[in-house]
Amino acid sequence: MTLTTTRWRAGSKSGMRDGRKAALAAFLGSMLEYYDFFIYGSAAALVFPVLFFPSGDPAVGTIAALATFGAGYVARPLGGVVLGHFGDRVGRKKIMIFTLLLMGTSSLAVGLLPTYEQAGLLAPVLLVLVRLGQGFSAGGEAAGASTLTLEHSPEGRRGFFTSFTMSGTMAGIVLANLVFIPVAALPEEQLLSWGWRVPFLLSIVMILIAYAVRRNLDETPVFESEAAHDELAPLPFAALFRTQWRDVVRIAVASLFAMLQTIFMVFGLAYATSRDVGLDKPTMLWVSVAANALAVVAVPAAAALSDRVGRRPVWIASSLGCGVLVWVYFWAVSTGSVPLIFVTALAFAGLAYSGMNGLWPAFFAETFAARVRYSGFAISSQVGLLLAGFAPTVGFAIKGSGETGWIPVATFASACAVVSALAVLSARETHDVALDDLGKAPKHG
Repeated sequence: MTLTTTRWRAGSKSGMRDGRKAALAAFLGSMLEYYDFFIYGSAAALVFPVLFFPSGDPAVGTIAALATFGAGYVARPLGGVVLGHFGDRVGRKKIMIFTLLLMGTSSLAVGLLPTYEQAGLLAPVLLVLVRLGQGFSAGGEAAGASTLTLEHSPEGRRGFFTSFTMSGTMAGIVLANLVFIPVAALPEEQLLSWGWRVPFLLSIVMILIAYAVRRNLDETPVFESEAAHDELAPLPFAALFRTQWRDVVRIAVASLFAMLQTIFMVFGLAYATSRDVGLDKPTMLWVSVAANALAVVAVPAAAALSDRVGRRPVWIASSLGCGVLVWVYFWAVSTGSVPLIFVTALAFAGLAYSGMNGLWPAFFAETFAARVRYSGFAISSQVGLLLAGFAPTVGFAIKGSGETGWIPVATFASACAVVSALAVLSARETHDVALDDLGKAPKHG
């Protein structure tokens, strides 16, 4: 393979331009993907218990609805295996377009589903099926967007450019909450009859915009060179586990960091608006908007810092900071003090979490060699993210009673943060490794 071609493209004006185009496409696509993904999370916390899982006990309905949120994460490892295979075999760009269309179609389908009152048990069954479609798509989205952007990025700025995958995610979450705030403020009868459908049906606008951007992207020079020289792995999954199985395990464990986001976004919303605390829904949605809006800026800033000082120091500091601040945040929620909740949410989810969230697109992709990069990223991260999907359900299952009922949940979250930090501590530093040398044994001497 002509390695100099890759280096020339990465350092040239053409490489900079391609990097910007890829970063924009990753931003817009991720914004759509996670708008869709988290309007589901908001609906699962606020309205799905009544619409799809009616029960005499509100807590039972909430746990069932949150379990469907987790069901999407069950499909993510399968999506990682299948989409990773084709991403390494047929190209990054084609799979990015596929994941976009699948997520958009699934979200539109949620907005058209009958409720339990209209269709009985068929309603929750259909809900789970479309949620699985969302999860399958998400299993390959971050890996594809990150891999494509990384392989188009200039050397020395891979972290910054690739972080726009996650900036798009944060923007999507902000947008999801901004759409859901007026919906959640509707009178209950209107909310439960038609209002909850609106955020899902609005997906069509972003599907069209993101598709127009992604279809005009170029395939990466790294993949094109591998294909031209017949160096693509026939079975990327097998090649991955033959050559880099330790890295798969390491990244899977590091992926436990994502549990902190679903604990904050989904469990935190349901807990704060429950009878235990009693805060109103629009207030807590604004908390999420504020934290994620800050993260849109903090994510690329943290990634740019990691381009200078390394991925590991930034990640470990961020992870340990989250392990402490999750306690402070849930204590603030338990007090019911809205100003205190806003401040601690900004510190926890807006700043501290961004240190990991800004790094994982580059760091996970940099861990693997080009011929198995999409598969390695997708498979290892989605296995680790599986726990994140069920973290809200676990949170309600282990939550205690009274004002201190949040303590077991904070303990669980802190433990995952520490384990993630230890996994990254054991990893190779990659920020200063040339693109062609990623995933290979370090050179000595």
